[in-house]
Amino acid sequence: MKKILLALSLIFIVGCNENKSSKRSGLSTLPPSPFSNPAPSLAQSPAPVGGALSTVDGIIQYVAPLPAVKKVERWDSVYGEGITIETKHYKVYTTMLEPLMLRQIPAFVEAVWRQYQNQLPVPVEGQGEFVMYLFKERAQWEQFTKEFAGEQWPIYLKIKKGAYFLNGTCVAYNIGRSRTFSVLGHEGWHQFCDKYFKYRLPSWLDEGIAQLFEQSDFENGQFTFQPSKNYAKLGSLKLVMEDRKMIPLRNLISLNPGEVVQGEEPDIAVMAFYSESYALVRFLREENYGKRLGNYHQMLLGALNGTWPIDQTEAKIASDRSVPLTAQWNSYMAQKLFSIYIGQDIEQLEPEYQQFCAKIVYYIRVKK
Repeated sequence: MKKILLALSLIFIVGCNENKSSKRSGLSTLPPSPFSNPAPSLAQSPAPVGGALSTVDGIIQYVAPLPAVKKVERWDSVYGEGITIETKHYKVYTTMLEPLMLRQIPAFVEAVWRQYQNQLPVPVEGQGEFVMYLFKERAQWEQFTKEFAGEQWPIYLKIKKGAYFLNGTCVAYNIGRSRTFSVLGHEGWHQFCDKYFKYRLPSWLDEGIAQLFEQSDFENGQFTFQPSKNYAKLGSLKLVMEDRKMIPLRNLISLNPGEVVQGEEPDIAVMAFYSESYALVRFLREENYGKRLGNYHQMLLGALNGTWPIDQTEAKIASDRSVPLTAQWNSYMAQKLFSIYIGQDIEQLEPEYQQFCAKIVYYIRVKK
């Protein structure tokens, strides 16, 4: 098996999955990309002065003046020294005290929140903060997870490198700047949906959208998100296409990650599910000058407001997060919604979708 395939598959084997808890949960982990990315410019961050940044108080003084920050306080936790950073929409608890990365976190979380809003034709309005935990090291993250995840903690400790979303909270540890921001961007979408959306999204749509926030650029103190530069997913898609292992579109929208992991050739199949879901969301938004963007927006708006044209029983399951979503339900609802909102016969749509996939990976080169 190709070495790159084995590396890329790690994200999916422990990737975002529905579990049977009373709350929506997800997992993310990102492999090293086979493509080089330039290091972000940190010229905007002032150079550390003396030894002040070796103390928590020094870090607080360093972060507090940032434009996105409302308040910074000491966090004396059992996991180690840390701080809490409050922005307009987030409260971040962190023992990760690396100064330059901390300076970027407030700008990142607010920028990605705005990007989540951009998925919708109208902005959402809501009160309250999103909670994130970012730990310095895996040992602290594991200790927290054993206490926070209840009986499910062994599942979450299977994550190799990454983050998860559970009970309204994102939990991560530092795996390097770009990868940490990638998993926070991904899991933050699930957190956003859990808070604001009345109906839960089908797996392909939920995971496909989440991958739009895995790649960002930082310049002049601002983050911009670049879905078209998600080279890990584009590389996966290229490999799947070259190996003729693409999942047919009708099957793709009916699957959830748990089913794929348990099937034949799980490494390849889960790689295909995630990379194709990412491509399908981009297809609906971008292809032919966005001719299906309105349909895509209406599908999301219906989930946000609880206005999908479904019966009362279906609406209760879609909205009641205490009811576990089954594979059968996910398949049924995904096909129904695709028919209602996209409309075009899915077999007729397949060639156009595959042409779009070929177009977005045309310049991607992977080593085998």
